[in-house]
Amino acid sequence: MTVVHSAPKIASNEGVKDVLSSALGDMLVEAHEEHGEILFTVRRDRIEDALRILRDDHEYQQLMEIAGVDYPQRPERFEVVYMLLSLTRNHRVMVKVAASEKTPVPTVTTLWPVAGWLEREVFDMYGVLFAGNTDLRRILTDYGFEGHPFRKDFPLTGYTELRYSEDEKRVVYEPVQLAQDLRQFDFMSPWEGADYVLPGDEKAAQAPATPPVAEPKTTEKPSDTGAGAKTDKKAAEKVDAGAPAEKDTAITDPAPKKKRAPRKSAARPKAKAPAKPRTRKPKGDGA
Repeated sequence: MTVVHSAPKIASNEGVKDVLSSALGDMLVEAHEEHGEILFTVRRDRIEDALRILRDDHEYQQLMEIAGVDYPQRPERFEVVYMLLSLTRNHRVMVKVAASEKTPVPTVTTLWPVAGWLEREVFDMYGVLFAGNTDLRRILTDYGFEGHPFRKDFPLTGYTELRYSEDEKRVVYEPVQLAQDLRQFDFMSPWEGADYVLPGDEKAAQAPATPPVAEPKTTEKPSDTGAGAKTDKKAAEKVDAGAPAEKDTAITDPAPKKKRAPRKSAARPKAKAPAKPRTRKPKGDGA
C-alpha cells in the first residue's frame, strides 16, 4: 500500500526566507538562517500580526513552543522565541521579539489558546510580561515565590526556603541560611595543573633537573648493536637439533584398554542363631 502525502519527507529552506521576509514587510527587523533553521526577528508591538500572517497565509498552523532567553548585558535583556510548524509543508521557523523587564509583549492567545500556558511559563521563569493575557499566573514555582529562577542574576540558592516545623505543625517559609560559607572551587585542567602549590606539595623534595646529554651515543658499526653475519648465522641454527617436536611422527590408533576384571564381592558372614536363655535352679532343691 502506497501512502501519498503532500508534505515532503525532507523540508528545504530554499527560498523560504525571501518569501516570508517580503510577506512580513515593515514588521521585520532581521532575518537569517543559522544551523539549518530560519529565524525572524520582528517588532515587539507587531508580533501578533506577524504570527497571524504566517499562520493564515503561509500554512504555519501550529505553535509548538514559546521559550525565553536572558541576555543581561543588553538594554532589552529578554528574547521571546515562538516556534512554528507547518504540517502541510513539514517545515519549521522561529520568530523572536526583544523585551525588557518593563516592556510587555502582546499576547498571542488570540491566535492559539495553548499560548496561555506557554506565556505563563516564560513569565514565571524570566519575568516577561504579556499584555492581554487574562490569566498570567505562576505555573511552575510555588505560591508566594519571589523572583524568577531562569534570570542569570538570580542566586542559585534562591531567597527563601521551606521546611516542616514540628513546633508549629506546618510548613514554614524562612530566609535562606547557608550552613557553611560558600567555597571557591578550582576546576583546574588535569594536564596543566594549578598555577599555585597545592596543600601538601610543599613537603615534597624538589627533584634536581636532569643535565642534558653532552655527547649523544651513536652506533657506527653493526657490532655495536649486536647485529651482523655471525648473529644471523647463529639465529638460523636450530636450538636443539633432533628434538622430538621436529620429527614427523605417524599418528596411530591408541592401544585398546584392558578390561578390568569384575570385583569380587566379599562373602557376608552367616548370621548366628540366637543363644538359648540360661535358667538358674532355685536354691534348696536337692539333686
